[in-house]
Parts: sequence; structure tokens; C-alpha cells
Amino acid sequence: MIIHLKPNSLPNQIAQIAERLEAIYVKLGEKDVLIFSHKVKEIPESIADQVGQVFHFDSDIQLAAKSYKKKQDAIHLGKEQLGGNSQNTMMMAGPCSVESLEQITESASFLSGLGITTMRAGCFKPRTSPYTFQGLGQRGLELLSEMRAKYGLKIITEVKDSSHVNQVIEMADIVQIGTKAMYDQSILTACGKSSKPVLLKRGFGTTLQEFVQAAEFIMCRGNEQVILCERGIRTFETKTRFTLDLTGVAYLKEYTNLPIVVDPSHAMGYRYGVPDLARAAVAMGIDGLLIETHPNPSQAKSDADQQLDHAAFAELYASLGKVANAVNRKLI
Repeated sequence: MIIHLKPNSLPNQIAQIAERLEAIYVKLGEKDVLIFSHKVKEIPESIADQVGQVFHFDSDIQLAAKSYKKKQDAIHLGKEQLGGNSQNTMMMAGPCSVESLEQITESASFLSGLGITTMRAGCFKPRTSPYTFQGLGQRGLELLSEMRAKYGLKIITEVKDSSHVNQVIEMADIVQIGTKAMYDQSILTACGKSSKPVLLKRGFGTTLQEFVQAAEFIMCRGNEQVILCERGIRTFETKTRFTLDLTGVAYLKEYTNLPIVVDPSHAMGYRYGVPDLARAAVAMGIDGLLIETHPNPSQAKSDADQQLDHAAFAELYASLGKVANAVNRKLI
């Protein structure tokens, strides 16, 4: 249950009321909001005279529910807009990892030359094996900052754990929470207290309910700028890395008020399938696409098999504009 309070209470009084009622108090815009479990259906008598609007739900998908707020909030990244009523599909592309000054410079120059304004690249890598490349860490963040200054790019990079969450929040234009960190409540809470947009990736063993509830952890701390990213789930299939759940994307479009991005690179795991999956995702009218591209994929230090070389990416990018136009969207 969500309650909008009348504008007649002092914040410290509301915080005390929330603590007493075991509710979460959050300021959303100009509204003072109390959030209870969806199982709570009755308005507490002690606050009955302070209640403005009341919203009931059948699960703890509440702030993200279209039944609460039908219109998507727009996320502004410089001159570009993601979500809202923009009808944009934003391309977010770049290598899996920042590997060197030369590699990330070549990547940034290539993307900028295509007119792409948002680059993704990891600095802290949550790898499955401890014996593989773990990322450049702080040095990677510094290199991304240089690329932003030189090419005017907006930067997406990932938080691996709470030890560097504040560094990434400070530096990134969009903070990525990866599939392995989706349940880390220290990361979710820190991002919720920030004002930075957050791209939340679905865990590969996570239901849609659990996925959106992770977004609620961020939103109920005051940050409504959350982007949901479908990146494939683990199924019985062994011929692909994961299974891209476009049926889940259809559900998220229908029942949530958050922008939706699809990552076909991690879902497929092999570059030959990425273009077709990307075109299928764009045809669904999604808000963004996350694709890995590397100057020399065979030499990539992480996820080499799924990264497109620059020539293949440019060819794909040209085709995606036509698909976007066919469903009355604009690829940016």
C-alpha cells in the first residue's frame, strides 16, 4: 500500500510516524509518501486525517507499477532522453571491459563517429573465475572520464560490490548493477540515495517479480531513475549462453512504468546471434539496447566470443534504424 500524505506535516514528524508504523517514508518530488507491504490494506487510524491518496496492490511491485503511475519518467542524458514520451530507442555500446588507453580510445572514437552518445565499458568485472581478467578498477574509471571529456560521451559502467559503489556513482552517468549484484542491498540502497540513473540487470535465475522488487529497493530510497535491463536467463538450453526472455520484456512493458533496455550480447553469448536478437528487441519498441563491440574481439580480455567487431557493429547499427522507424521509434 502506498499513501500520499497531505502537505501539512513536518518531515521529522513523518519519519517518526513511518518508524512507528513500520513503513518506509520517502520524498518523491513534492509528495510525502509512506510505503507499506502490499499485504497492508487498512489505513492506520493514527494517520487517517493526514491521508491524501491511497493505492493498493496485489504484490510488492508498487512504485514501479503502472497501476500506481502510468507514465514513464524521462531520464535525461545531456541532450538525449530515455523513456518518457520520447519514442527513442537509445543505443548503449562499447567493449565489455576497459583494457587499455589505446583500446578504449579507439572504441570511443568509433562510437562518436557513428553519432552514438552513450558508451558502456566495465572497470570492475564480476567474473565467474578468479583467474580471469578482473578489470582495471580505478584506472579504468579515469580512462572513461578522459573519453567523456574528449568525445562528449555519456558513460555506463558497472558496480561489482559495495567497496567501490561511491566511486562509480560519482563518475558514471548511468550506474550499472549487473546480474550478479542484483541482490546486493548495500549497492541497491546506495544507488537509491543517489540521483544518478541506474541500469539494473535482471539476474539470470531471477523471476520478473524478484527483478522488479530489486528496482523497488532503489526507488523506495528516493531515486526513481531506474532502467530495467533484460539480459537473458538460465534455462535448460545449452547451445546458447542464456535465453533472451522477450516474453518477460512484454510483461515489463505492460505492467511497469520503468524504461526497458535489452542486452542481446550477454543473452546469446556468441556474436553470430546478436544482430538478429537486437533487431527483434528493437521491433518490440524498447527504450534502449546494450551491445558489446570491441576493436579486436579475438584479443578481448573478457567475453570475447560475444563482442562484435566495429565493421559488424556498424552494419547492425544501420539496420536497426530501419527497424526502429518501422515501429514508430527513433534510434539514437
